Amino acid sequence: MKYSFLSPCKLNLFLYITGKREDGYHNLQTLFVVLDYGDMMHFEVTSDEKVELTTDFGFDVKKNLIYRAAKLLQDRYGCKKGVTISIDKILPQGGGLGGGSANAATTLLVLNKLWELNLSEEELIELGAGLGADVPIFIKGTTCFAEGIGEKLLEIEYPQKYYLVVTPDCSVPTAKLFTSDKLKKDSPKRTLDELLSTPYENCFTPVVIGEFPLVKELLDKLSAYGKSFMSGSGSSCFAEFDEKESAIKAQQEFIKEGYRCFVAKSVKKASVLTDLDKL
Repeated sequence: MKYSFLSPCKLNLFLYITGKREDGYHNLQTLFVVLDYGDMMHFEVTSDEKVELTTDFGFDVKKNLIYRAAKLLQDRYGCKKGVTISIDKILPQGGGLGGGSANAATTLLVLNKLWELNLSEEELIELGAGLGADVPIFIKGTTCFAEGIGEKLLEIEYPQKYYLVVTPDCSVPTAKLFTSDKLKKDSPKRTLDELLSTPYENCFTPVVIGEFPLVKELLDKLSAYGKSFMSGSGSSCFAEFDEKESAIKAQQEFIKEGYRCFVAKSVKKASVLTDLDKL
């Protein structure tokens, strides 16, 4: 039997780096929202132990986060079942929307259920953090304040909004940004209340707009509809709306100019979690 689930994307409403860790990673403070938009993933459990990803990503499957997540579960817990996975990929790579991390998290969540492993959320988050810093937020699947490298998550109540998300014709390499002397890596660590009451910023934005003129141009255009932001380390940018109709009206202007864009709403709980609860 084949099961299909939405692998959602995220936005960082604010993002600050507060220092470098001994392990070489950086501590951060960020506010994640999960949207009702993303890639559709399809899973079919098999009786052998083979993990097969039928969608071609153009690189070695063993480096793919979807494959790695499935093999991690299988090898760690001695699962004798296999799976065939395919994906309808629509989220841009290098857009700061967490698409690859969401695919990995969705794989962990779904196979935990279909392979009857019965791992707790905490165990899945620990596994996910080993695959990538953004994987844990998609295990939680809700609005969260994150610290550490992104694995320390606090669920919070936050107004649901509509977001117009637009991606320019460029991909931003995150690793390169960390080498820039323009990147602020020593923001003061603040309480959540302080951060929520301070105008939101993304520490990567000054670096990215200096090196990628298309991102600066996009942010300028989005600012006509209110405060505009870049998600994660870019290149996708967004503006917030109270009404869906207003977001869609703005979207039409960007479609006319040839931008890749979508309108989505933030969710209280990712649909993959509610769908798995029904199984």
